[in-house]
Amino acid sequence: MEPIQVIGGGLAGTEAAWQIAQAGIPVILHEMRPQQLSPAHHTEHLAELVCSNSFGAQASDRASGLVHEELRRLGSVVIAKADEHAVPAGGALAVDRAVFSRDLTEVLDRHPLVELRRGEVRHLPTEGIVVLTSGPLTTHDLAADLQQFTGLEYMSFFDAASPIIVGESINRDVAFLASRYDRGEAAYLNCPMNREQYLHFWQELCRAEQAELKEFERETAKFFEACLPIEEMARRGEDTMRYGPLKPVGLSDARQEGDRPYAVVQLRQEDKAGQLWNMVGFQTNLRWGEQTRVFRLIPGLESAEFVRMGVMHRNTFINSPELLLPSLQFKKRPTVLAAGQLVGTESYTAATAGGWLAGTNAARIALGHDPLTLPTTTMMGALFDFISSASAKHFQPMPPNFGIIPELPQRIRNKRERYGVYRDRSLTDLANWIKTHQLASATEPVASLA
Repeated sequence: MEPIQVIGGGLAGTEAAWQIAQAGIPVILHEMRPQQLSPAHHTEHLAELVCSNSFGAQASDRASGLVHEELRRLGSVVIAKADEHAVPAGGALAVDRAVFSRDLTEVLDRHPLVELRRGEVRHLPTEGIVVLTSGPLTTHDLAADLQQFTGLEYMSFFDAASPIIVGESINRDVAFLASRYDRGEAAYLNCPMNREQYLHFWQELCRAEQAELKEFERETAKFFEACLPIEEMARRGEDTMRYGPLKPVGLSDARQEGDRPYAVVQLRQEDKAGQLWNMVGFQTNLRWGEQTRVFRLIPGLESAEFVRMGVMHRNTFINSPELLLPSLQFKKRPTVLAAGQLVGTESYTAATAGGWLAGTNAARIALGHDPLTLPTTTMMGALFDFISSASAKHFQPMPPNFGIIPELPQRIRNKRERYGVYRDRSLTDLANWIKTHQLASATEPVASLA
């Protein structure tokens, strides 16, 4: 049997290759690193997390947590490894990113049906079954070839990564350990600001110098609203950050008495040892020197040591409503499938989910079976239905959210209760779907299958 080719070794590509191999089909997983690096990656490992180390909220009555649970029941290798290498993060599923990606690389590399081939793929293969997961930083040559294949222009937006700080350099006399509303384990370091400190920080952030964008980037730049650079957020108004990532509600320092802080900067643990901390919501395009100067104005970070500065880079995605079926097949050539941020889904969990569906359907096509579409009452199914049926004229990247799931027969006013019912319906419908299509749901740790 001819191997299926998967182009791109990110989260989607890693998941797709695993599902193909688990179906008994040989697969070639193409990854250009380390022969060629991208503007955002730093290692040669598969499934490298280039922005946050968090997969989002863990509770299954939250959108991202529901995708986690759906993927667990579908035998996702990425989520299994995320669970295995989780670090404390309050109510979020966050991982030790270095161990996580290294382990996934070893698991895929050991699989007898997976060939990990290093080097850039410049053209879409003209024959065979292909899964395209080249990501938001698809190389120029491949992007040009894909544009010719689709006959449509790319769209683009800008994504950004937050700085990471050495834990020992954080002033623990100022920063306090707590989770919002005391939910879950206290896993965030919180840097409190009074009004005077906040206003000074806000003013300097607005004045700070940004890194210069290239001409083609200036012409096409569109900020994705869910991932605004912190300086862009600051420019939108004095209080914008206080109603966003710096909101103080639900946070108090047990060592202090009195009113809550005027604003709070949260730091999330990056590794199991707690040696590295990520500045939550501080994706940025400021010059590195300006980042050091301005971010050290934050109480508790006066002597912060940065091991990675914030960066911003252009992401590209195709106009999926014009091009894709909800099975993630191209309408023009159904033996080519796509997944990940390239198709306009946003978040690590969405990329993993797309990789699962594209890989599963690629294997089914190879075996002569009909491709699958997930029930739209599941979060995964609703997301892929959305990107394949939204308005092509105004299409923008979409993360998992309850707004895209079909409404319930009866209206439930309480949001938390309503989301719980959405969750219950989703998991029930998924279980029935798995049974109908005679799929093997996960019954043992994925690591034992490698």
